[in-house]
Amino acid sequence: MIDGFEMVPSHGVGRSFQIADRVRLGDVSRDGHLRLDALVRYSQLISNDDTNDAGLHDDLAWIARSTVVDVIAPGVVDEPLALTTFCAGLGRSWAERRVSVRGAAGAQYEVATVWISIDPDAVRPRRLTPQFLDLYGPAAQGRKVSARQRISRPSPRLLSGGARLGWLPRWGDFDTFGHMNNVVYWSALQHALEGDPAPRTRLLIEHGAGVEPDDHSEIVVDRDGSGLRMWWVTHDGEGQLSDQYLAAAQVEPLPD
Repeated sequence: MIDGFEMVPSHGVGRSFQIADRVRLGDVSRDGHLRLDALVRYSQLISNDDTNDAGLHDDLAWIARSTVVDVIAPGVVDEPLALTTFCAGLGRSWAERRVSVRGAAGAQYEVATVWISIDPDAVRPRRLTPQFLDLYGPAAQGRKVSARQRISRPSPRLLSGGARLGWLPRWGDFDTFGHMNNVVYWSALQHALEGDPAPRTRLLIEHGAGVEPDDHSEIVVDRDGSGLRMWWVTHDGEGQLSDQYLAAAQVEPLPD
């Protein structure tokens, strides 16, 4: 299980923000279900809309530390969606944004992303601003969240002889910070799953340094029963892999 994680519900106080959307044809898998990368993109869209609606135009530089997705029931093509977002916890320079997704045909997803506030000039973490805390603090109800690493490093056994995922980033996968866009990791994870996650599945992607355009990286995969872990790691050009991961993923059944 993901150490120390709880998918908290809304307390019904403080700021929340809602949008309506639908599952689009270009965002479903070959089985007709909403893809993971599209779901995470939808959650980022509502996050950006919320921040703009709140008037935080000078507080838009954030980098994802980790995202947890609970797939409870999958969305299907053309299904109307209702998305609600709120703040579920705070740290010194980061905050947890929750997004709840409900579909008219029964789709249900819960998303929790820890975003780190970044000084866009220095490109380093900065403390949450008083304006941000005034707007989003009441919804968090005093809950503190951690930005610490949760997924362990890959073992020497996996680095030397574990399975590899055939996956190469493209030029357009990188953002203005020089990092691979968050949704691309979810596309790779779904590729590793070789299909749609089953209902009642919990998935985590955790970002370390992140994949950059000039990285010589590989993806190491460990499949264990109903679970899966994978790591984006660099190599030295001669095939020697580092155990310091750029990003990592974990998939497990959703706890009861």
